[in-house]
Amino acid sequence: MQFIQRMQLNRVIRHSTKKRKIFSSDDSVKKEIFLATSNTAKKWTMPIQNWRLAINWFTINFDDRLKGHL
Repeated sequence: MQFIQRMQLNRVIRHSTKKRKIFSSDDSVKKEIFLATSNTAKKWTMPIQNWRLAINWFTINFDDRLKGHL
């Protein structure tokens, strides 16, 4: 799981630094990376969309498997 999260973070950093080929200073690169990671951190903490609908579907279809977990 941590490997996937690191790959996603690396992708975000690559994407944000690839947009600008030349940075005026090292501080501007650090600022760009900081802003990119803080913006994605907000997305990662958002609640799952339609989770109630999904959990209802799982309960209907897999009730015998979910009894001890919900």
